[in-house]
Amino acid sequence: MTDSLERSTKISLLREPVWKKLCDVLDKSDNNKGWRKLGEIVGNDKRLKVSSDEMEMCSLKVLQVEGSPSHMLLRLLGERGCTVAHLSEYLQTLGNTQALDCLKPPALQILIQPQSVALVSGHNLRLSCQAVANGPVEYQWFKSRDEVPNSSSPDLIISPVQPEDAGFYICRVNSGEAFEFSQWAQVDVLNFASVSRQSLSSLEGRTKVVIQPQPQHLHIGESLHLECGAVGRPIPHYQWYRNRVPIPNAKKRNLVISQVTVENQGKYRCEIISDKDTLWTTEVDVVISPRISVQISGAVECSEDDMFAIEAGSSELFLNVIPEQLYATDKVALLIGNLSYQNHPQLKAPMVDVYDLTNLLRQLNFKVVSLLDLTESEMRNAVDEFLLLLHKGVYGLLYYAGHGYENYGNSFMVPVDAPNPYHSANCLCVQSILKLMQEKETGLNVFLLDMCRKRNFHDDSTTNIVLRVTANIVFGYATCQDAEAFELSSAGLINGVFVKFLKKRLLDDEKITVVLDRVAEDMGQFDATKGKQALEIRSSLSERRALTDPILPEERVDLHHHSQQWAKAHELPESMCLDFDCGARIKLGFAAEFSNVLVIYTHIVKKPEDMSFCQAHVTDFSVDLDVGPKEMNRETPEETGIYLLSSSLPEHCLYTRISSLQKLKEELVFTVCLQGTFNTMEDDPVYWTKSVNIGKPLIARLDLHGAMRRNSCLQTCPMPHSPSVSPCHSPGPDHHPHLHCSAHQVLDYNRLSPLLHYQDGHERVQGACALGGGGESYYENMSLPYLEPGNDLRLSSSPGRASIPIEATDDINELQTVFINSLQLHQQ
Repeated sequence: MTDSLERSTKISLLREPVWKKLCDVLDKSDNNKGWRKLGEIVGNDKRLKVSSDEMEMCSLKVLQVEGSPSHMLLRLLGERGCTVAHLSEYLQTLGNTQALDCLKPPALQILIQPQSVALVSGHNLRLSCQAVANGPVEYQWFKSRDEVPNSSSPDLIISPVQPEDAGFYICRVNSGEAFEFSQWAQVDVLNFASVSRQSLSSLEGRTKVVIQPQPQHLHIGESLHLECGAVGRPIPHYQWYRNRVPIPNAKKRNLVISQVTVENQGKYRCEIISDKDTLWTTEVDVVISPRISVQISGAVECSEDDMFAIEAGSSELFLNVIPEQLYATDKVALLIGNLSYQNHPQLKAPMVDVYDLTNLLRQLNFKVVSLLDLTESEMRNAVDEFLLLLHKGVYGLLYYAGHGYENYGNSFMVPVDAPNPYHSANCLCVQSILKLMQEKETGLNVFLLDMCRKRNFHDDSTTNIVLRVTANIVFGYATCQDAEAFELSSAGLINGVFVKFLKKRLLDDEKITVVLDRVAEDMGQFDATKGKQALEIRSSLSERRALTDPILPEERVDLHHHSQQWAKAHELPESMCLDFDCGARIKLGFAAEFSNVLVIYTHIVKKPEDMSFCQAHVTDFSVDLDVGPKEMNRETPEETGIYLLSSSLPEHCLYTRISSLQKLKEELVFTVCLQGTFNTMEDDPVYWTKSVNIGKPLIARLDLHGAMRRNSCLQTCPMPHSPSVSPCHSPGPDHHPHLHCSAHQVLDYNRLSPLLHYQDGHERVQGACALGGGGESYYENMSLPYLEPGNDLRLSSSPGRASIPIEATDDINELQTVFINSLQLHQQ
């Protein structure tokens, strides 16, 4: 009976030592008894056909370090349902007795291993271990190193289980002189009294969350303790998130931070993962308030609680709150990165910069909307939605990366559909947006503009935007007035210099102008960028406002409605499993790379035993989205253009990237197509399809594709009748800037040519800044060197080819070494 069971086992389920030994024997056997001869024998059997192309794939494994042709061949056989009995027949025909000996069952073998489990206190625990041998089998269970009393049977039963029973268990199996240990099994016992006896039975099977984290309001220095818990078999794994960003090393049911600071404030939730399911706990708010102390007579301090002991009528006590903490009623950020221009040079850095700033601002509790490649109407409508989230006391932040220009102190952002030459009426005026933000009585207005600020000499219109005098405005310009901004160009996707240094400082608990000052200083230490581009800071900020300030929300119905609208526009579709008539099950999952970029991935959860090949892909998307074939159903995320999110996506899937969700007019309906090949049907594939409707995902719910809204920033943006053109972004046919350097100049940063030659015969200092005036401070630095070995340093308007991003080193000297072979500057 046991031998029959063993021989019917699929070879893919063989234990690792057996599999490894068998491959080693077949790889080292001579040609008449090795893996190649085995492949010929199998190739003559219609049950498990191996083609000549597949044999060629196996042979190529010898070119890899530690590559095994036998391993490849046996894996192919295992995928086609080959059993130990089948393989034994082939090895007998082959005459390889040494390989046959590898398949003989050992004198003692554990067939059923104990499985880890999480369950509720009061439930019954059962761990099972089953072994077979030529003689009688004896069992003994251990908890860690200690024997469990009265546990000499195949099943360990503890009824009812208590919290102290949690731990690691193992079983020792004896038969005569032979003995084996089972694998370790972890038992997690949740002490959750609210689960009734009647509901305990429902906790069997699928993973279920039974303990949810609770919101907390703490003071600085107190301890944060969040707990969650799920039951199921196998035991679930945990990963805590703060503001939707995973917390490093937070992989237990309990999250403990001994002394919290303002940076620990945010929205927390936990991802619970098992072999069958992926679940999320509810998201809870953790609010961190400063611990207020009072100073008595300038000499003695007492805590907040001690204030109640102070006599109300005492005339000898002077109370001074130290320090005064500033708050935001909310934090909202709109991040726009335009790179795929229709009529102008394309860019690369905005995608990486927007992605990194999104993750950092979420850690600071900002409601972030991150968007790529917006047309004029989409930009105006996005700004309109941004303004709806602003109200009294809100910190509003706008980051823009793309083409732009500046006329008479007003900055203009260029949409991706702007004509060539473009008009100021086709662009968005930043100061117009500021005026509308001021009407909302915001607590802080921050503008980070990573774009050119060259004068547009073809725009003879003047704008007269009257701003209120408020002490809460901060502008961080990536370059100084009347100068270009540059982006780094390399074989991959990396940050521009501005965001490269900004992201290192953005989480600092300092006044926002202090943060920008330090960014400017950091950039100024980068020798390669000196004299090319300088960070300019303009501020009317009179208080110590910081991006790390805590949030004390106002309780108003209309504000709650706007927050709900934002939350709905950032909810991902729920992952789902699709069952097909053939018996296959497909998992359909979703991830967000940006607010308007959705990633869809398909994974085979289960396939019929007689199916040799099974794959699921998605198709039939709305024409509004214009999804290209290169962005669909690829085996690696990078092949679809998913560079930034690839490390957090599950493996062994097919990936599809859906961009420009703001253009989606109807609900997103697509088809999941399952393709399968059966062993009995040769190579003829069979297809099954299912239609899936995921509604309007992410930002598509806001209908940004519609006509410009009446209350948009169009009211205050200029509408001239004469055309305007940016000399650096929208050049005419006779205006192409270029820069040439000799090879030896490229190798030395201090000898880079300082001249930028234009075809009109004029010369300018490259990246020169018009310093002076107004008393503002200016900081010199540049937003980009780029490498293409063997080329001269030149200013080019042609985009580099996008590939897998390579993150630049954090060491500035190392970064300079990377770029020292060659440089290429790209204007923004």
